[in-house]
Formats: sequence, C-alpha cells, structure tokens
Amino acid sequence: MSESRTTETDVAPSRSAGPTPPRSAAHAAHPSDAPAAAHAGRRRAPARRLAALRPSHSDHPTRTRIANVVLAVFVIVFCVFLYQLNTTTERVPLRPTGGSEFARATVDEVLTSNTDTSDEGEMSGNQTVTLTIDSGTYAGTTTTATSPFSNNSGAYCTPGLHVVILANAASDGSVTATVYNYDRSGALVALIVVFLALLCLVGGRAGITSAVGLVFTFACIFWFFLPMVYRSASPFWCAVATVILVTVVGIYLIGGCTVKTLCSILGTVAGVLIAGVVCAVFGSVAHISGLNVTDIETLAYIGQNSEIDVGGLLFAGILISSLGAVMDVSMSVASAVCELKSRNASLGFTELFRSGMTVGRDMMGTMTHALILAFAGSALNTLVIIYAYSMPYLQYMNEYDIGIEIMRGLSGSFGIILTVPFVSFACAALLARRKHQTSVNDQVKVGK
Repeated sequence: MSESRTTETDVAPSRSAGPTPPRSAAHAAHPSDAPAAAHAGRRRAPARRLAALRPSHSDHPTRTRIANVVLAVFVIVFCVFLYQLNTTTERVPLRPTGGSEFARATVDEVLTSNTDTSDEGEMSGNQTVTLTIDSGTYAGTTTTATSPFSNNSGAYCTPGLHVVILANAASDGSVTATVYNYDRSGALVALIVVFLALLCLVGGRAGITSAVGLVFTFACIFWFFLPMVYRSASPFWCAVATVILVTVVGIYLIGGCTVKTLCSILGTVAGVLIAGVVCAVFGSVAHISGLNVTDIETLAYIGQNSEIDVGGLLFAGILISSLGAVMDVSMSVASAVCELKSRNASLGFTELFRSGMTVGRDMMGTMTHALILAFAGSALNTLVIIYAYSMPYLQYMNEYDIGIEIMRGLSGSFGIILTVPFVSFACAALLARRKHQTSVNDQVKVGK
C-alpha cells in the first residue's frame, strides 16, 4: 500500500514540472500505438467522404467561380439582346386614340352624384366632378369630368380620391375628361415591395436570390416572350426558350453549381416539355386549339392586324403556367436525394433512387392538387354557370371552356408525375458514380 502511494507521489510532480519531452522514435513506433492510429484514420475517412459529397459552393471553388462568370456574361449579353429586341420592335396601335391619353388626376369636388347599388351588388349611375390632372400633357389643368359608376369601369368619386382619367383636347382648346378607374398603381407597387422585402427578410440569402430569379422570370416573359411572339415567332417554341432560360438561371441562383442544380434543371425542362407534348396530343385528339378560347374575338382581331400566331398561345400558356409546380417538385426531390447522400455516403444507386421516388410520391399528390385547383379556381365562374343552368352532361363535358381547363390541369400534372422518376434517376446515377470516385481518392489519401 505504501509503495503504491510513493509511486503516485513521485509521478505527480513530473506531470506538473514542465512540458513533456518529445517522444523518441522508438517510442513513437511502439506497436501498441498502431490500433489507435488505425482507428483514428478510420474515423477521419468517413468525415472526408461526407465533406466531399456534401453539395456546397466550397467543394469546387474554381468551378463555381467559372460558372458565376459564365452566368454573369450570359446575363449581360441577354440584357443587351433584350434592349435591342424591344427598341426595334414597332407596335402598331390597334385602337385609334384620337389625341386622347390616360393620366393621373385627383378629385377636387363632386358636383352631382346619381348612383345606385342594387341588392345583388350591381352598380349604376354617374357622377360629375372637378379634378386636377397630375400627369401627362395636361398636367396641372383643372377640368370637369364625368365618372360612370359601374362594376367594370369608373369610380365612386370623393374629394381627394386619386383616379385615372382619359383626357383629350376639345375643339375650343379646353380639356375634357372621363374617369376611367381608380388609381391602383401605388397599392400594387406597395404590395410588390412588401412581398419582396418579406421574401428577403425571412429567406435571407436564399430569399434574395429567389427575388432576383423572380425579376428575371418576369423580364423573360414581358421583354423576351411577348416581343418574339409579336414578331411572328412560334408561341410554343418561344415558351420553350423562356422555360429553359428561367429554369437555368432561377435554379442556379438557388442551388449554385452542384449536382442538385444540374438534376433540377434537367428534370424541370423535361417535365415542362412532357406537359407540352401531352397538351398538344390531347388538343389534336379532342379538336381543341387556341382559337377556341373565350376571348377569341379580341385575339382574332389582333391576329388580323399583326403577325401573332393566335392559335399557339394556348399551348404556350400551359407550358409557362406549369413551370412553377414542376420546378418545385424537381428541386425538392433533388435536394432530398443529395441530402441523403451527404448524410450516408454508403448509399448506392438503388437506395438513392428509391428514396427520391418516396419523396416524390408524397409531393405528387399535393402538387397535382395545387395545379388542378388553381385551374379550377380560374374556371369557377364557368362552373357556377353550368351548375345554375343545370346543363346536361353531354353539353358541359363538350364545352370548349371545360375541355381547355381539364387539358391545362392534367397536362401540368403529367409533367409533375413524370418529373419525379426522371430527377430521382438522374440524381442517383450521378451521385452513385461520384461515390465510387470519392472512395478511391479516400483510400489513396489514407494509404499515404
């Protein structure tokens, strides 16, 4: 017992006396250290595999920088192209203005008011007001205007109300005006600003990139798709080009230069094209075209006075409307598969593919519901008319409006359903191949 205490006492000062002297070569190579070193190496190897497989921008900084430069150059060239396209596109007014112009105005006083609202909400009557024009050629002019009071035009004027008017100069030089509608510009802009601010605030960096992607999407639709269609280009192929542009830029901004981004882009483009093919085949079999839509009279007039292919607008619209839902499914499935791979590097092709299909099956039901309900909501007025008139089956099932809405909803749903196996297969194939290469590299590093 005393020898034991003496040994402990003698050893204790040596521990606190100073730094431990370096171990000798013989000591370092002692056989008892080999199992611990091997165990530490085995613990570090999976960590290296997970770090190599985790989809982050720091994995391949050179590749990411190159991709960012390519994207920046492309966006600059594309913006120059959009500027040239829109400045050289001459639109011929289809409705003569006769010297009239729209302008903002503020109501100063209501002179007469003869308005009425029925129990069903139908508005009728008119008002006579004095107002001051705030913009346009006649800015600063005070004039008398008539305001029709109806559900589709005019406004119920009160002093201080901001309205939009249609003003023109009379033969005696005075300005006459008619109240066109409420001035909703400020409210709409405020709503958009609040939405973008909330998106950036809650989403952080991802929210900011999403906002940039939304701006790019609307730029493609308004400044690329519409001018190209106006110049007699095929609406269908213009929609395909728009879908590809929006998909590549939007998903890259969200996912970066990763396998997840590549698979999401491929899956989105494939899913939207599938929706377009299904729509075209169904339209051909069911004898439905873009000439059977409700507002065909206005579109036909536009087609007669321009080079727009009115018949192709229906199918182009279905491609663009299904893009959001297909992109959502594609990105979600790819993200889930890549995350599983980063958590478990031993997963192979079969396990990854099955996992992607499992995630995708859950999303199929929700996203197809969302897409079909969106189209059903847009056709709600038609459904109410059919129900109120008690239309027989053979009548309402063969209405063009019903056939078009069914075609829209189911075509997009076909794209969603077939996107899931496509993205699952692409992710599993790429990540399984990557696993093999990473394992070999790790073995070489461990061996060194």
